[in-house]
Amino acid sequence: MRIIARSTLRAFADAHPRARGPLEAWYGEAAAADWPSPNDIKARYGNASFVANNRVVFNIAGNQFRLVVQVGYGARIVFIKFVGTHEEYDRIDAATVGFRRP
Repeated sequence: MRIIARSTLRAFADAHPRARGPLEAWYGEAAAADWPSPNDIKARYGNASFVANNRVVFNIAGNQFRLVVQVGYGARIVFIKFVGTHEEYDRIDAATVGFRRP
């Protein structure tokens, strides 16, 4: 899968060093993966949650952090929409976070 934007993960890891290894591991697996459907993600990440707008929520580092991505299954692209602590995640709407509103 092509992942956009890795810089978001790096910036978060700079601020939260405990997240660096788990985020790098997720990135490596996702970049090497082929996810033509949500079932392919679920087969590898049983705890992944699926929400509206082709969003997937991943638990990172034993659920200390959350990663929200939007998957373009046909194009094989993963867009990073949010990465944060569990507490920060509780304050967002995973289905819309990352959308720019006028």
